[in-house]
Amino acid sequence: MLTVPPGLQSSTLLKETLASELKGAITEGRLSPGQRVVESKWAGEFGVAQASIREAINLLIAEGFLVKLAGRSARVVNYRERDIAHIYEVRAALEGLAAQLACTSGADLSPLERALQSMENAVQTRDMKKIIESDLEFHTALVQAPGNRLLADIGRKLLYPLFAFIEMRVVRSGQGPTAWIDDLGYHRGILHIIREGNSSLASQFVQHCIGRFAASAYAVWENVGGSVEAHHKGKPSRGRKGKS
Repeated sequence: MLTVPPGLQSSTLLKETLASELKGAITEGRLSPGQRVVESKWAGEFGVAQASIREAINLLIAEGFLVKLAGRSARVVNYRERDIAHIYEVRAALEGLAAQLACTSGADLSPLERALQSMENAVQTRDMKKIIESDLEFHTALVQAPGNRLLADIGRKLLYPLFAFIEMRVVRSGQGPTAWIDDLGYHRGILHIIREGNSSLASQFVQHCIGRFAASAYAVWENVGGSVEAHHKGKPSRGRKGKS
C-alpha cells in the first residue's frame, strides 16, 4: 500500500505521487508494454480512491506512457518494430520542416541550447532518465521553435509516446549512454546549422540526423535484453541483427 503523507489526500500532489508510482511499475516491468491498467487493482494496491488512480492515469497519458482509446481502458504504450520505422519516417519530415521554418522565422533557439547542455551534463553523470528527458526536450523545442502551433502539436503527440517507450526499454535493460554519446555531435550540428540560417541545408541535415537517431533507436530495440554498449562493440544481442 502506498504511504501518503498527511494532508496529501486532497491535493494535486496525490495524483502526481500515484503517477510516479505507476510510472515506476511501467519502467520496472511490473506493467508490460500493451498491458491494460486496471484502475480498481491499483486503487486497492495503493489504498486510494479509484478516481485518484484515474487522475494519475490521465497524467501518464499526457506524458506518453499510457494510451487510451474512447470507451476502453488505458494501456501501457507499445510499439512494434514497424511502428518505430514509420514514426522515424514522419519525424524526419516533421523536424526537417521545423528546422527549415526556424531558419526563416528568427526562432529563439535558447530552449534547444538548454536542452543540449542538460543532455551533455546527463551523459557525463550517466543519468539515463535525465538523458532521455533532455533529448525529448531538445526535439520538442525544435518542433516548437518556428511558432507554428499545428506543427508543435503534431510533434508533441508523436514525440511523447515514443520517448516514453524508449525510456521503458532503456530502464528495464539497464543500458548505458553510449548511443547518446555518439549522437551528441548530431544534436550540436542541428543547433549550429539552424543558427547559420540556411533553411534548405538545415532541413536536409535534420532529416539525415533523424535517420541516424533511428539507427540508435533500433539499438535500444534490439538490446532490451542486453545493452547498447554490446551492440556497438559487435557482441551478440538478443534481437534482430543488421541495423545499427
